[in-house]
Amino acid sequence: MSDCGCHVEITDREQSRVLWWLLAINGVLFVIELLVGLWAQSTGLIADSIDMLADATIYAIGLYAVGKSAAHKARAALISGYFQGALAGLILIDILRRIIMGSEPVSLLMIGMGVVALIGNVICLLLIQRHKDGEVHMRASWIFSKNDVIANAGVILAGVLVWLTGSRWPDLIIGLMIVLVVLRGAVQIVSEARKERIQAKQTTCCGSQENCEAGSENA
Repeated sequence: MSDCGCHVEITDREQSRVLWWLLAINGVLFVIELLVGLWAQSTGLIADSIDMLADATIYAIGLYAVGKSAAHKARAALISGYFQGALAGLILIDILRRIIMGSEPVSLLMIGMGVVALIGNVICLLLIQRHKDGEVHMRASWIFSKNDVIANAGVILAGVLVWLTGSRWPDLIIGLMIVLVVLRGAVQIVSEARKERIQAKQTTCCGSQENCEAGSENA
């Protein structure tokens, strides 16, 4: 039986379904965590919520990439990497502002919201796990989900330390650490996406050359 492309269609449909779930979960968590973070004056929660926004945007770009060519998928992953790097810069500015102007993070809100966000991101990680070695836009989604789980655990730990010590510094430190995690993920995605773009261009060039040679022979 000839290849009808059914497997490709099923794979694309599975990717779309997973990405829609990831987009919905991260979108809801972004809104909730941002509001709680502002209320709790927590740099860690605000930083983590911005990371959620970055991920939601990345998953939206991933949905655009499903079913597209390798070049489109690499371009989408590249844009997502640059976007995440830009948001990391915004988080850093907010952290510096709070270091200078001061803040009084509410530890119990940090811990509670951190647990909720952790549960949400563990679900995301389970959803994307089977696609972690797939195409570049799905590998990007896996990396971002994994980074989110690490960041959530850090926020919970910072909340416990704020509660135990009465100091705001654990909250500021976890905010800085989330920035580093976000930047690391962005660099990793940009690096992989660039490699994919080079490979896609080489494949296109090779295909065009073969077509030209075939045309010359037929002539």
